[in-house]
Amino acid sequence: MSIYGYCRVSGADQHEYRQLDAMQNLKVHETKLFVDKQSGKDFDRVEYKRMVKKLQPGDLLYVLSIDRLGRNYEEIQNQWRILTKEKGIDIVVLDMELLDTRREKDLLGTFIADLVLQVLSFVSQSERENIKKRQIQGIAAARARGIRFGRPIKKPPENFGELVRQWERGKLTIGDLLARTGLKEATFYRRLRELRIMKGKR
Repeated sequence: MSIYGYCRVSGADQHEYRQLDAMQNLKVHETKLFVDKQSGKDFDRVEYKRMVKKLQPGDLLYVLSIDRLGRNYEEIQNQWRILTKEKGIDIVVLDMELLDTRREKDLLGTFIADLVLQVLSFVSQSERENIKKRQIQGIAAARARGIRFGRPIKKPPENFGELVRQWERGKLTIGDLLARTGLKEATFYRRLRELRIMKGKR
C-alpha cells in the first residue's frame, strides 16, 4: 500500500503551507505528494491527473478538506466514486472524521459517509459561488466609485500634437517620437486616433 497526499490552492498567490504541514505530520513522502495551484471548479488539473494515474488498489489518499479536493458538487461526487470504486483506494478527509473510507465499510457506514460527502460537496460549491458573487459585487461597487481596473492609462505629453506634426512632416522618426512621448507603439497609435477624432469634431 502506498500513501498519497493531495493539496490544492486556488491561485499562484496563495499558500499551501497548512496542507503541506498536515501531510508532513502524516509522513507522506514528497514523491507521493501532489500540489495544484488551480481553481477547484473542475478536475482538469495537471498534478491531480498525474496522481490518479499512479494510484493502485489498496492505496491511501489524504486530503485536508473536501474543498481542497474540489468545489464542484457533481464533480466531487464523480471523482470520489472513481477513486474509491474504480481505483479501489481509500480516502481520508482530515478535517472530517466521518469521511474516512477505511472505517465501517458496512451499509450504514457507507450511507453515512455518502451523506456527509454530499452535504460537504454542496457547501463547497456554494462557497465558490458566493465568493464569485462577492467578487462581482465588489468590482461593481468599486467601479461605481470611479475606481479603474487594469493598467493605468498612459497619457501623452502636453506637446503631443506638435510632436505628431513633426513626425507627419518627416522631421521625426517613429523611434524618436516614441522616445519623446514615452509611449509604446500600440499606445501611440491609439492616442493618434483619438487626436484625429477630436480634430474632426472641431
